[in-house]
Amino acid sequence: MSIIEQANKPKCEHKARYKRPMDLSILIVSHIVLAPVLMIFWGAISSMIWLEDRGPILFRQDRRGKDGRIISIIKFRTMVPDAARVGPVWTVKDDPRITRTGRWLRKTGLDELPQLVSLWKGDVSFVGPRPLPVHEQDLLESEIPGFEERLTIQPGLTGLAQIYNHGDGDQGKLNYDLEYIRRRGLLLDVKLILMTGLIAITGRGDDRLEKTNN
Repeated sequence: MSIIEQANKPKCEHKARYKRPMDLSILIVSHIVLAPVLMIFWGAISSMIWLEDRGPILFRQDRRGKDGRIISIIKFRTMVPDAARVGPVWTVKDDPRITRTGRWLRKTGLDELPQLVSLWKGDVSFVGPRPLPVHEQDLLESEIPGFEERLTIQPGLTGLAQIYNHGDGDQGKLNYDLEYIRRRGLLLDVKLILMTGLIAITGRGDDRLEKTNN
């Protein structure tokens, strides 16, 4: 029996029923308690991005969600406008297309803040495999056997691969995502969310090399 068949068995599937209530609970409580802070972050980050190059503040991209469904995600823009015309499509170390503000946003993970919209909509969860751009997911599915299995559950903003797969290796990404599918549960999700918060505070979140123009 494959990993995914095991993960989708009824006795395992019921474990995921906590995810949507947990996501909504965190969203509601955080927006009530942290509303002034969130407003300051939104205003300050938007101003920093616009003042640096007068370009768009937000970046929108189609990605693969659960079962390969296309979802639209929104992030704070971290690259120069029309980045694809300036350099390679995939990000490289010390990529000159990344703005000064963008580099800070990536280190803290605050570029993901607008994805709260996707959380409210239910397109993503707080924890799960990272949703990849459509072209990247499709390419890796053709190159790596079983790569599509990572999308048998709801994608997430953070997870085992996002935290531990520092080199952003594609096989490593798949291995961590499949491990999360096997182990997923409330305690693990809480742990990963807390670790993500710590990374945001310490600014140690950009060891990965994002392969997207954002």
